[in-house]
Amino acid sequence: MKIVPRIGVIFTLLLGSVSVNAGDKPPLPSTEQMGLFMNSTTCVVLEDASVSYNIYIKDAVEKHWKITDYEIIDREEFEERRFMSKYSFLVLVETTFEDDPEGVSYNFLNLLMGGGAQEIEEMPELVSLPLAYDDDPEIDYGYAVPAIVEYVQRHVRFVQSRRLIAKMFGKKYFNRGRDFRDKALMLMEKQMTPDMNTLFKVKDVYPNYVKFVTLEELEETLEKDEENVLYLHHVGPEGNDGAGRCFEMIFDPQGELYYYNYREVTNENKDGFSKKDLRKIRY
Repeated sequence: MKIVPRIGVIFTLLLGSVSVNAGDKPPLPSTEQMGLFMNSTTCVVLEDASVSYNIYIKDAVEKHWKITDYEIIDREEFEERRFMSKYSFLVLVETTFEDDPEGVSYNFLNLLMGGGAQEIEEMPELVSLPLAYDDDPEIDYGYAVPAIVEYVQRHVRFVQSRRLIAKMFGKKYFNRGRDFRDKALMLMEKQMTPDMNTLFKVKDVYPNYVKFVTLEELEETLEKDEENVLYLHHVGPEGNDGAGRCFEMIFDPQGELYYYNYREVTNENKDGFSKKDLRKIRY
């Protein structure tokens, strides 16, 4: 598997092995690349091995993708089109961090630009965001796909208009100046660390309105597209103590990112949305 030392992240598309930066502050695309993207047709690449993902991504793109024209393609078409700068690609990739001895892998949704790159890892990356832990047998991330599709477009516009700020802060820029005090935060028990997995424990740390919900209840809430609602999307190696990373993202139903953080999972710092995360968003 090919490794690019300056990046330190490996991801595997079913077409081959590639490397991208999945961290908080990946190298920014050039102004020229951003211009090419805005005039491109975005190809949404379907996965042979995941019917559920294909349903989620097609539905989300059809409802929410506004920034460019788009087409739905398969992997074979991706291989044919990726050398053409008139195309960009919204594609799911399996990502492994180079410095993780356990080799824990995640599925990231990436926006890549076509062009002259001979290797997939050399394709310019515009945006990436984690969608799911790769070995999770439950395909239960459908509720988050629309928000991530919206985020991808927001982030492109953010980089266009505030390039220096994007370079300095990366995704964590979206943590700045957020007010959670008038928002209802929806949490699921399985996404929390063991010491924060009940409403009583959370309320001891977080003074604002919070509600523990089931997946079905969260999906019903999001279908209503209500204002003043926030929800957590957690990606991590559930049940795999002491290995990998976990990612925490809080969105509103309209796809605005209110909070982003990631950290190492250790035996002492269990996988899940933690007390430290709650303290960061309490005001």
